[in-house]
Amino acid sequence: MPTKNLLVRNKILLGLAIGWTTLIGVLCLIKSRELPSIHIIGIDKFVHFTLHFVFTMLWGGYALEKQNATKLTNILLVVGCSLLYGILIEFLQETMTTTRHADIYDVFANLAGALTALLIFVVIKYTNTKSK
Repeated sequence: MPTKNLLVRNKILLGLAIGWTTLIGVLCLIKSRELPSIHIIGIDKFVHFTLHFVFTMLWGGYALEKQNATKLTNILLVVGCSLLYGILIEFLQETMTTTRHADIYDVFANLAGALTALLIFVVIKYTNTKSK
């Protein structure tokens, strides 16, 4: 029975991670005027931070569930994928859209979100190691 629950959790996490990755692509590549306008300074960077924080948490959680262990090298790989995906999105915004443009500060916000998620995984690993 525990194996079945683990497989169900893996499938749910994988589905959420794929869905979130798709959502990032769609939101970042649709025409900007089709998105709701919120007039708060820096909200764009907060959105990028949040998108990649959740991306790293979902894919990192999936990687950890699949391995059934807390291997931080897997999370580092996810952070790298988040960074590359963010750069790809910025490249596509610049080359494939007329209403969006690449912004290096968006990449920094993406990376900050991914690194914050990494920090949470490190704290969880440290806490689990210390409690044993």
